[in-house]
Amino acid sequence: YLVLGQACCHLGLMEDAMVLLQTGKRLATAAFRRESISLSDDSFPFSKFPVSNNHQTPPATPPRTMTESESVSQLLSHIKLLLRRRTAAIAALDAGLYSEAIRHFSKIVDGRRGAPQGFLAECYMHRAFAYRSSGRIAESIADCNKTLALEPSCIQALDTRALLLETIRCLPDCLHDLEHLKLLYNAILRDRKLPGPAWKRHNVRYREIPGKLCALTTKIQELKQRVASGETGNVDYYALIGLRRGCSRSELERAHLLLSLRHKPDKAISFTERCEFADERDLDSVRDRAKMSALLLYRLLQRGYSSVMSNIMDEEAAEKRRKTATAVTALQAATQVQQQAQNSLLEQEVKLETTAAASSLETTGAKIINSNDLNKGPSSSNANVYQGIFCRDIAAVGNLLSQAGFNRPLTVKYEALSC
Repeated sequence: YLVLGQACCHLGLMEDAMVLLQTGKRLATAAFRRESISLSDDSFPFSKFPVSNNHQTPPATPPRTMTESESVSQLLSHIKLLLRRRTAAIAALDAGLYSEAIRHFSKIVDGRRGAPQGFLAECYMHRAFAYRSSGRIAESIADCNKTLALEPSCIQALDTRALLLETIRCLPDCLHDLEHLKLLYNAILRDRKLPGPAWKRHNVRYREIPGKLCALTTKIQELKQRVASGETGNVDYYALIGLRRGCSRSELERAHLLLSLRHKPDKAISFTERCEFADERDLDSVRDRAKMSALLLYRLLQRGYSSVMSNIMDEEAAEKRRKTATAVTALQAATQVQQQAQNSLLEQEVKLETTAAASSLETTGAKIINSNDLNKGPSSSNANVYQGIFCRDIAAVGNLLSQAGFNRPLTVKYEALSC
C-alpha cells in the first residue's frame, strides 16, 4: 500500500495516493500495536540505556535519517494540504470568486515543496480559467503555456489558448493552435484512444472527439477567410495588457513593467524547479517548450506596448493641439470683446461731445434771437412764435418781423449744425 501510494503521488493521482497511504499507514500501525503487545517487560533491558553520573558533553551524533513511517506521514500530510487547497480553489472558482481561486492555486504552484507534474499541470489549467474569467488575458496565456510545457497533449489548454488569442484578434497564432488541436484529434481517432497512458485523466471523452473535430474544421476555415480578408493587423493590445482605452502613459508603463518582470523568458522556466517529474529525462524538453512559448508571449507584449504607447502619444498630441486651438479661440474672443468695448466707449464719448456741442449752439442761437426781440420792443406781437427758431440769416428774419401787419405763416428751413 505504501509503495502504491507513493507511486500514485509521483504520477499526480493525489486522491488515490491519499487513500493508499492512509490504508498502508493504518495497517502498519495495527501491526506494530500487535507486535508491541506481544512483547514482555524483559524485552526492554536497561543495559541498552546506560546511566552515568559523569556530566560530560555527549559526542556529536550524525543527523538522524527519517524512518519510513515518518516519511510516509509527511508525504500524506503534504498530499492532504494540496488537496484541501485545490478543493478550496475550485469551490471559489465555481462560486465566481476568481481572485480567491487565483490565490489558492498560486499557493499550490508557488509552494516551497514541489508537487507532481500532472497535479501541477491541472492546477495551472484551473488558474488559467480563473485568470481568463477575471479578464487577465496575459496571465491566462502564460498558465496555458506552462500547462502545455508539462503536458503537450492537453486538449483543454490548447483550446483555451486558441480562444484567448482569438479574443484579442491575434488570428495567426490562434490558427496555429487550432491546427495543432486538429492534428491531435486526428491522432486520437486514428489510435482510437485518448493521448497518454490509460491512467491519465482527461476532461474530454472519446465519443465527443468526432463532433469537436467537425466544429474545429469549420472554425479553422472561417479564421482563414478572416486572415485572407486582412484582419491580422488589428490586435487588441489593450485587452492583452489589461488596460482600458484612453489610459494614461503612467498606467501603461506600470502594467508593462509588471508583465515584463513576470513573463520574462528567462524567468518562465523557474516553475520547473518546484515540479516533480514522472521522468527526469523530460526536464530539458519541458524547459525548451516553456522558454519558447514564453518568448512568443513576451514579444507579443512588447508589440502591444509599442502600439499602445504610439496611440497614447497621438492622443496627447491631439489633445495638445486641441488645447492650443481652444486657447487661440479664447484669446481671439477676448480680443474681440475688448475691441467692442473700446468701440462702444468711443461711440459714447462721441455722442456726449455731439450732444454738448449741439446744446451750446442752441443756447447761443436762442440768446441772439432773444436779444433781437428785446431791441424791437413790444411792437412785434408775434415775437413769441419765433422764439427758439434758429436760422442762418438772422438779419432777414429781423426785417420780416419788423414789418407791420405781418400775420401769415413764415416758411422756415431747419438746418443741422455741423461741429
